[in-house]
Amino acid sequence: MNRKVGLFFGTFNPIHTGHLIIANHMAEYSDLEEIWLVVTPHNPHKKKSSLLDNHHRLEMVYRACEGYGKLKPSNIEFDLPQPNYTVNTLAHIQEKFPTNDFCLIMGEDNLKSFHKWKNSEVIIENHEIYVYPRIAPGKVADEFKTHAKITRVAAPIIEISSTFIRKSIKESKNIGPLLDEKVWKYIDEMNFYK
Repeated sequence: MNRKVGLFFGTFNPIHTGHLIIANHMAEYSDLEEIWLVVTPHNPHKKKSSLLDNHHRLEMVYRACEGYGKLKPSNIEFDLPQPNYTVNTLAHIQEKFPTNDFCLIMGEDNLKSFHKWKNSEVIIENHEIYVYPRIAPGKVADEFKTHAKITRVAAPIIEISSTFIRKSIKESKNIGPLLDEKVWKYIDEMNFYK
């Protein structure tokens, strides 16, 4: 039987405790056997100019995942054409790892706009989607409220954003509690976001 692996995509610019709480919750309180934190080189919905280089963000994800046996960093999108679209990544990753059943992990805010994603119907036809709660305006489309391939997971509601962390670092605020200690040390040593 195939392993059920959750894919948690993000620019992780930087990865923070909110990401870790959600990823770990999915690993421990759902039927997903492993969570891959997929570092996205360029999210088509975000400005690229504010992104740290791929290898720095991947390094922070590696550091953050230490000690979490079910969380695995992934750079699978680094060699794919950019901007990356989830549907293309899913096809590539399924072909590369055929003994895994890949599921998509997303916040409820993304589910609200999922119908706008490139080939969203192909994604939901071929992959389960695990949704964690997020506070955001808008409504989830009726077709997704009770869809058989969408599982809502009662994860904690985490309202920490990488944007807030970057801004706080620039303003010399102490954001230590929002980051894994190893990630904060790396950011500080590299003088990022200042």
